[in-house]
Amino acid sequence: MPAASAPQTLFEKIWIKHRILEREDGQELMFVDTHMIQDGSAPAFEMLRQRKLTARSPERAFGTPDHYIPTNSRNLLDLADPESRAMAESLERDTRAAGIQFLGLQDQRQGIVHVIGPEQGWTRPGLLMVCGDSHTSTHGALGALAFGIGTSEVAHVVATQSIWQRRPKTMRITVDGILAPGVSGKDIILAIIAKIGAAGAVGHVIEYAGSAIRNLSIEGRLTICNMSIEAGARAGMIAPDEKTYAYLSGRPFAPTGEKWARAVAYWRTLPSDPGVSFDREVTLNAQEIEPMLTWGNSPEDAISVTARIPAPADIADPQRRAVVERMLTYMGLTPGMAVNEISIDRVFIGSCTNSRIEDLRSAAAVVKGRKVAASVEAWVVPGSGLVKAQAEAEGLDKIFIQAGFQWRFAGCSMCIGVNGDSVASGKRCAATSNRNFVGRQGPGSRTHLMSPATAAASAIMGHLADARALHNV
Repeated sequence: MPAASAPQTLFEKIWIKHRILEREDGQELMFVDTHMIQDGSAPAFEMLRQRKLTARSPERAFGTPDHYIPTNSRNLLDLADPESRAMAESLERDTRAAGIQFLGLQDQRQGIVHVIGPEQGWTRPGLLMVCGDSHTSTHGALGALAFGIGTSEVAHVVATQSIWQRRPKTMRITVDGILAPGVSGKDIILAIIAKIGAAGAVGHVIEYAGSAIRNLSIEGRLTICNMSIEAGARAGMIAPDEKTYAYLSGRPFAPTGEKWARAVAYWRTLPSDPGVSFDREVTLNAQEIEPMLTWGNSPEDAISVTARIPAPADIADPQRRAVVERMLTYMGLTPGMAVNEISIDRVFIGSCTNSRIEDLRSAAAVVKGRKVAASVEAWVVPGSGLVKAQAEAEGLDKIFIQAGFQWRFAGCSMCIGVNGDSVASGKRCAATSNRNFVGRQGPGSRTHLMSPATAAASAIMGHLADARALHNV
């Protein structure tokens, strides 16, 4: 009898299926199912023109502007920066010339690329997906292998529908137990990064597992996989299950009829096999996770919303102590101060991490019937035109506007601050985005990452706040 095949992880099953060949240095040429293209891709298309190369499989790609577009209108002329406007304009020219489907500002389906991929059914289990953006790991929430690539790699994928990669190691992070009320996927991933560090998963693909992960909605899973890159991972993945199939059923680009039945049958084979080994294992207890937020300049600098700012004097490692001292100075924080003593100037609810309909519902539930603090400027930026339309159909826009929020159009907006949406130097922002690096939201800006509910509560109170307490007011 033939020997039984060794158990495989979800990642390994997809990797092996897409491998074309391996060269002497260990890198492997991988077939790419879906290429997502956004408005930072102009240099890649210029490379193709210089080499007189064309798109090999344009039907396997789609493009949409998100980084460089205005969110106060759908008119590129409202961008003050001509370079940003040129980036957005070039995407339409380049994709149309290549025969790649383009979702422009006048198309209601336009939005942040990592929101519209799942929304349209382009993201599906078992696919290998790439994009010239680090948060491509988002799509792993539906059981795909998805990762960000560089400019030259974007050109290579357009021209060949393949990419050279070195196989990463595997890591499983298991979160078991029942989450407390008010704790979300954003809190889980911040707790994970606080535990393993911003470099804790370097060289690995993470598979998230456990009852707390399985009990999350697809939106919550997308948030967790989105921030895998903030733990240093190459990608993040969650095994497809009945929730995945229900989410994808009826999506515009999902299979239908007999193809749907065949697809689901294949998807059911993808979860990691029983007894499979991972290169590293990490576990968390869901009951111990509280609403989280960041205080420093890395996503690993995360603490409970009820905690106090760390004191450098309590840190034994002199190098880490010096880093913490610098971060506290930059962030304008005092050691030992309670989180709820930290006043804020701006609130940003949006980004590819937290701009889906579930995120907006969560924030609206907190602000309904209340008013944004007079000292705070607060924005809500939906992740796509379809999310915006659904929120408006549910009346969420009215809840936000009546509370004093600005209701914007879809785009990356204040997450990255390259489109005019930014935070002024020295100002403090409660943000639902994914990065709190120095100057990320604008030179000198101070960013605290958190869930939509925590950001909404902070907008109402005028300082970093626990949404659970606000519900009891």
